[in-house]
This record gives sequence, C-alpha cells and structure tokens, in this order.
Amino acid sequence: MTDRTGGCCSDVISNSYTLLESCTMLLSLSLLVAGLVLLVFGAEILVKGASHLATAAGVPALIVGLTVVAFGTSAPELAVSVRSTLYGEPDIAVGNVIGSNIFNVLFILGGAALIAPLAISAQLIKVDVPLMVATSILLYLFGRDGLLTRWEGAVLFSGIVAYTLGLLIKGRRETKQLEAEYEAEFGSRPEVERQRIPLNIFLVIGGVALLVFGARLLTNSAVDIARALNVSDLVIALTIVAAGTSLPEVATSFVATYRGERDVAVGNVVGSNVFNILSVLGASAFVSPIGLPVSSDAVLVDIPVMLAVTIACVPVFLTRTSIDRWEGALMLVCYIAYVMYLILDAHADERLPTYQHWMMHAFLPGVLMLLTASLLKDGWRGADASSTPTA
Repeated sequence: MTDRTGGCCSDVISNSYTLLESCTMLLSLSLLVAGLVLLVFGAEILVKGASHLATAAGVPALIVGLTVVAFGTSAPELAVSVRSTLYGEPDIAVGNVIGSNIFNVLFILGGAALIAPLAISAQLIKVDVPLMVATSILLYLFGRDGLLTRWEGAVLFSGIVAYTLGLLIKGRRETKQLEAEYEAEFGSRPEVERQRIPLNIFLVIGGVALLVFGARLLTNSAVDIARALNVSDLVIALTIVAAGTSLPEVATSFVATYRGERDVAVGNVVGSNVFNILSVLGASAFVSPIGLPVSSDAVLVDIPVMLAVTIACVPVFLTRTSIDRWEGALMLVCYIAYVMYLILDAHADERLPTYQHWMMHAFLPGVLMLLTASLLKDGWRGADASSTPTA
C-alpha cells in the first residue's frame, strides 16, 4: 500500500514538474514573440522620426544613421553587457559584443542587401569603415592577454566620446551648408516641418524605448530557453544574446532599406559596431573593479572572426558603389557557417574536425575566390563614382 501511494505521489510530482516546465517554456516563447513585435514597431517609428528630423533640420541621413539610430539601437547591448559585468558574467558581456558585431555585418547587411542593393557613401569609406577596423584591431590587442583592464576600458570609452563629437561637428557644418543651398533654391523651409520637430523627437525617443524593451523581453526569454538546453554562457552570448540585442539593428536596417533610406541602413550597422566596442565594452570594463575578463576561446576564435569579417568589408567598400544581392546572400551563408561551428563546438560533436577541415580547405577559399574575382572585375572605386546603387 505504501509503495502504491509513494508511486502515485511520485507520478503526480513528475507530471506537475513536466507541466511546469511546459508552461515556463510557453511563457518564454510568448515573451519572445512579444519582443519581436515591439522591435519591429519600434524600428518603424524610429526610422520615420529620424528621417523626418533629418529632412527638417537638413542633417544628412548618414549622420542620423551613424549617431541617433546606431547608438539608440545599440542601447540593448550596453544594458546587457554592463549588467552582465556587474553580475559576474563576463562571457556574456564580451560574447554579446563580439557576436553582435559579427551578426551586424554578416546577417544584417546581408539580409538588407537581399531586400535592395545598399549604397556605400564616401563618408563610410573615408572615416567610418576605417574606424570600425581600427577599433576591432584595438580590441584584439587589448584582449589577447585575457583581460580588458579599467584603463583600457577608459581608453575605449574616450574614443566613443571623440567619435560622437566629430560626427556632430561635421553634421552641424554640413547642415549650415545644406540650409544655405536649400534657401537659395527654394526659399525658407516650410513652417510645418519645424512644427513637427517635437513630434518627430517623440517618435525617435518612443522608438528607442520600444526597441530597448522589446530586446530585453526577447533576450531574457531566449536565454531562459537556451539555458534549459544546457548551453554555455559564451555560446549563448555569441548567438542568442547577440542576435537578440542586435534585433533593433535588424528591424531598423531592414525597415530603412525598404523605405529607401539605405544610408541609414548601412550607417546604422557601421555606427553600431563602433559603438559596441568603444562604448559597450569600454563602459563594461571600466565599471568593474577588476576589469573585464576575456575567455581564451574568444581570444583564439571569436575576436579573430570578428576582425576578419570587419577587414573583409574594406576591399568591398573601396571597389564597389553598393553591396549587391549576391554579396548579401554570401554574407548570410558565412554567418550560418559560423553559427554551425559554434553549435558543433559547444556540443563537442565528433563531426567538428571534419567541419573545420571543410571550412579551411573548401568554404573559405571559395569565398575568397568569389570576392577576389568580383573585386578584380569592378576595379578600384573611382573618386567620382556614384554612390547610388542600381536596383
């Protein structure tokens, strides 16, 4: 009798635990969907408000993409990494930034280029892409000893201050020039544009708030799901957290591309990558009394991958006036290949050596051959090349 009662109680407890797990998983999935909805809606009103502000104030769309939009959509990365540092989870803090930067270039630019070829402006070539490469190299040099110290964090963060001030000064100078040209051609700007400035500012602030809240919902729910599957913090950060916190950039860049604001789409990604390294990691390392530890896996694999992806942008941007659809498809394939490596490595899969051999001796050489052939065909980008892509 005792055995029957004990067995019955055990079954009830087991079934209750299974039901609780199912309810928890369903709740996490519901929060993930809710986060996606908020991200898409927030991106729509953010791009709309920022574009109208640029029109009303005469600020070039690229400057808006590199500052307000890029920094606003990078706020989730900042919140996640700083919080992770303070709560003793450095792998999430570092992996979040590295994974986000890889995701931004390969997935976001690749996906946006599939929607429509992306324009590459002279501003990106002369200033912002070289700066993105320089900050990536600096991160590798600082992190290869396994620690981002507080003073290294301060150096990184001072870089974002200087970068932002430079962009604002440049934007203000260009604004005055554009205002003069506009008034000479068309007279004073319509008063209705100026009256709508407070509304557009509200749209930008509201859009950023929705993006941050949506990213928080999505990331928290995704991490809960991943940890239930026993995945390590670094892999979570490089994949789910990185993709989750980068979804504002996904939504913003895709919506901007669809709406024809292609400078905002590209500038958003480049600006976000610069912001992630200089501000997010800089602040994370500075707020920690011991600095920010960098795992050996990140130093040996993930930071070099991020650096390679970043450097690969340089010849493409220098020789092309746009990122075409086939290049976007190639970027997406490269991202899928990288994620597959992370999954196999995380589970110590016996197929990992074969996959690594295939990547090194077939996939990567094939990608390099395609890019080289394309670059040789197009030649070096002329100084007077148009920055408007063909459809």
